Order: sequence, then structure tokens, then C-alpha cells
Amino acid sequence: MCEQVPEQQGGARPDVCEGAQPGCVPGSCAEARQGAFRTLGVVAAVLVVAAAFQAAVWPAEVTAAVAVVVVLAFLGLHVRSRVVRTQAGLAVVRDRRIHGERVRVLAQGGVYQSATYVGERRFEPVFAYQRAFETMFEAEGAFRAVRGHGIRRVLAIGGGGYAWPKYALTQHAELAMDVVEIDPAVTEVARRWFYLGEVEALAGERLSLITAEGRAYLGEAADRVARGEAEPYDAIVNDTFVGREPVRALATVEAARAAKACLAPGGLYLTNVVSAGDGGDLAFLRDEVATLSQVFVCVSVIPATDDTWSGEDNYLVIASDADYAFAGAIPYDTDFLGEPLRD
Repeated sequence: MCEQVPEQQGGARPDVCEGAQPGCVPGSCAEARQGAFRTLGVVAAVLVVAAAFQAAVWPAEVTAAVAVVVVLAFLGLHVRSRVVRTQAGLAVVRDRRIHGERVRVLAQGGVYQSATYVGERRFEPVFAYQRAFETMFEAEGAFRAVRGHGIRRVLAIGGGGYAWPKYALTQHAELAMDVVEIDPAVTEVARRWFYLGEVEALAGERLSLITAEGRAYLGEAADRVARGEAEPYDAIVNDTFVGREPVRALATVEAARAAKACLAPGGLYLTNVVSAGDGGDLAFLRDEVATLSQVFVCVSVIPATDDTWSGEDNYLVIASDADYAFAGAIPYDTDFLGEPLRD
């Protein structure tokens, strides 16, 4: 799950505190830093008052030291950043104002891995492609006619800030969801700063969090379904990235077969695909559509571009053996297809 740091925001890279100590638990180093900055803020306020009277007689070195303290205190009071350690390295959780809304982002490796609104809209997805996952429910009527019930059991691969799972579980009262996230530190970040803990309390047994590698989990789940030990999923959502790059192990023909083996008849497989070259390079999209077409009867492509957050174009790709109609789907022919990806 990722969005590029947008060029229209000045092209700035996320701040990373290189001085974080080994063994730092998520958030603890950042909280200590924030507390120190707030203390500096109090000291700075006193010094500013004194400086108004003493600047003319203080030595230059003293005046410079006071200026440094004031700047540090300003940063501590006005830049809300927390440094966290994950399996992929240091990441930053920070708050921003976008179009007048307070938004909290998880930034790592030059991209936004996830985001959440702060306040009343905290369960709404910020990124367009995450909102686009709701497209699956356009097929619910036809799915109900075949299966006798709507879409009620979903697997999400890639937790991150749990943006779409939070929204889906609060919008669909009968929905149950398993979410697979490889990094327990990321899940703790989501609990602490992205309202996951609140959704866990609201959803109760409808939400199950699983720490595992996504491809391995698909294989294990497929085996359980084949043995009759587990119900198949009605839909699977793949939202996995390492920085800007998709997880190739989840983008191959073999991965698609494992996903299909986890699905009920007529079930849906959804994946987020990001273009490259400022939206001009569709090579991976073409290859992924070709890959899924090797396994599923029908593959739909739906634009999910977000001009505010990304310099690239996002596409939602939906695969199924049932022929569902989705609003906004782009027609394509066999010339569009690239090369199927394999392990």
C-alpha cells in the first residue's frame, strides 16, 4: 500500500531521525523526543522574554544559543512527527494539513505507505485506490444470486495503516475480514496512531489479524479450504508493496492460482497496480492483467488515480470466473496484454 510523496507538495522526502537508538519500540523514541521539545518550548518562552531585554548586552555566542533553542522548540511544538522502527527500517508517522483536513501519514522509503484522517473521518480511506476496493460490492447482487448471500468473508493481504479494512468493517455490518500483515511493528503503529485499536473493539470477532507473509498464507489457506477445514473467501484484496515496488511473489500466475483456490465459486480477487514514469509506463499493469487472465475467466481494469497524493496512476484490477459489470471499467483487447509473470 503506497502513494508516492507528491511532487506538487514540493517533492520533499519524509523526515527520518537517523539518531533513533537500536531496540527502540515503535513510537517510544519519538515520544521521548517530543517531550524534550515541549520542555524546550517552555524554556524558550522564558528566554524569548529575557532576550527582548538583554539582546543588546548579551555576547553574540549567547544570543546564538538562544536562537537555536527557540528554533528547536518551534519544531517540537509545530512538527508532529514520530519515528518508528519496522522490519523494513525506520519510518515516520506525521500529521499534515491537506485541503484544510488534518491527515496522518505513515511514510517510508520515499512513499506514503498509508494515511488516515484525524477526527470524525478517521475511518474513511484517504487514498483513491483504497476507496476503490469498495467496487467489489457492485457485484454483491449477482454474487448473492449465485451464492445465496452477499460478500461476507474477505481476506486482505497487506495491513499497513489498515485504511480500507477500517472503512469496510464500519460500513458493512455483516462483513468478516482476515487481514494478513507481515510486520507486527506496522500493526502496532496502526493500533497506536491509525485507529486500528478502535476498529478492533467495534468489529470484535469479525476482524482477525494475522502476522504472516502473504504468499505463504495463501498457500496454507488454500490447503485448509481443499481439506474442508476452512470456508473459502468471497473476495481477496491484495494491497502489498515494498516501497514503490509491488511484491512480485504475489503477482505471478502461481500466486493467482493459490488465491483462486482460496475463493468461493464466483469469488473476486482485487489488486492495486501502480503505473511508473509519471503514469506513462503501463508495463506492469499489462503484465498483471495477462497474468490474471491465465487463471480467471474475466479480468476488469478500473482507474483509481489520485492527483492529490500520487504522481503515478493507480489501477484496480478485479479478476473472477463470474462476469460482473463494474462502473468505470476500461475496455481493452488482446493487444493490451503483456507477458504473464511466473515464479
